[in-house]
Amino acid sequence: MIKVEVLRKCVGDGLHFIRLQQDVREAEVFASWNESITVRVNYTSEIPCSGVHEPKSVISYGIGVLAVFDTPQGIKVGFGSDTGDLTIEGVRRALDRAKRSSVSDPDFKALPSPSYGSPVLSSYHDESVMEIGDEEAVYLGWRALKGALFVFRKKGFTRSLIVGGDVTILKERVAVANTNGIDEFDESSSMFASITAVIEDMNAKGTGWASATYLDRFKPEEAGKMAAKNAISSAGGRRIESGIYNVIFGRQAVSMLFSEMIVDALSLDHIDSGNSPFVGKLGQRVASDIVCVYDDGTRPFDVGSKRITCEGIPTGRTDLIYGGRLVGFLSNNYYAKKYENNVVKFIPRNGFRFGDEGRDFKRIPSIHATNLVIEGTREVSSQKLISGIGNGVYIGRLWYLYPVYGLAKAHFTGTVIGDSYIIRDGQITEPLKPNTVRINDNFMSLLRRIVAISRKKSPTLTWGSKEVIVAPEIAVKGIRLENVAEFIEEL
Repeated sequence: MIKVEVLRKCVGDGLHFIRLQQDVREAEVFASWNESITVRVNYTSEIPCSGVHEPKSVISYGIGVLAVFDTPQGIKVGFGSDTGDLTIEGVRRALDRAKRSSVSDPDFKALPSPSYGSPVLSSYHDESVMEIGDEEAVYLGWRALKGALFVFRKKGFTRSLIVGGDVTILKERVAVANTNGIDEFDESSSMFASITAVIEDMNAKGTGWASATYLDRFKPEEAGKMAAKNAISSAGGRRIESGIYNVIFGRQAVSMLFSEMIVDALSLDHIDSGNSPFVGKLGQRVASDIVCVYDDGTRPFDVGSKRITCEGIPTGRTDLIYGGRLVGFLSNNYYAKKYENNVVKFIPRNGFRFGDEGRDFKRIPSIHATNLVIEGTREVSSQKLISGIGNGVYIGRLWYLYPVYGLAKAHFTGTVIGDSYIIRDGQITEPLKPNTVRINDNFMSLLRRIVAISRKKSPTLTWGSKEVIVAPEIAVKGIRLENVAEFIEEL
């Protein structure tokens, strides 16, 4: 394990070395160390199994250099990295690669400066997570599995069971310094559990999840229990006819809608490329007047929180939609400076180098949300949300959600895969059969048709996402749902 002090010395010494190079106008040195521990859960009641499989750890560390060069052809910008070496030789190789890859970029203005205040968070990581041992990490996987099996056995289910998923522990340490005066560091810890439970002979499936930044707050068994309860409650699911329905989106479904499409559409790089339906709509109404959306990287104990961005800028709150009006965009330093003018200024609180194993020194800063919060100017209880919709469908889980004609058109499709129910006369009456309904709609239209938002929210992650969605349940009128895959039942 590499301490943050070593990373800080690396970027400090590296920056001193780069300042001595005559053709470098500006430079940024970024160093990171990450460890990702994954514990796979795979239990089958009818086939011999180990229950917890393939516990593994992936460690990465190295240096990234973003540099601005004076050349006979004018100013050029380049990026290079070096893996597994935090010495001056590693910096030298990264700088050389940055120089060889440098290109003219007329939109580049300058590297960030320390003009955005001080970080809000400090010492918010958990040392017990950073120092967790192999046996304790594996036991977290067993806790998730035992949570599911406890519920199944309590309800009398012992056969035809499958419990799968994983528990992930992510440790991140970074340091960054540049020639404009930024000299910052960060340490973060996070844990996630995502579990799917299946009762095969009942065609029933349920999911559950849990997350935390501190070990004593992490409850993977709750993810297992939630998955098993949802599987049991989905047994005997029925189909619905294709048509237009009033829909309540559960927290996982809301998270999928935002993570897969809306977060990107609210990012300034997508505005720049024209690949967003929000182009030209700043200040206009884009959603129901009860909808508020903001990103906040300083929320205590939320797993998306960070002390600083990967550009050394303090995280904070960025309002995106307020009272249904578009009021801001997520941005990094590059796009914030490109679009800064006398009328509008975007604070670059979202420049991160997220990769598969954490904050990746091999990447340049791109735009990512941290904790994206969805709130209502008026909020109701979950029960009132359901009773208020009358007749409709509760969608708890969506899968493979994607824009059909490109993000700018906002049309999307996806499959309802579980944790979903039919609502009649304001009450949940029976489960919806998994994998038999497809949603086809437009998320810009969907945002305007939101009629209610639940008071209770939960930090929720989707597979492969880098951000956390602090998701409520939302009620939406007039969603197109299609009955699919009937032919499979006749095979």
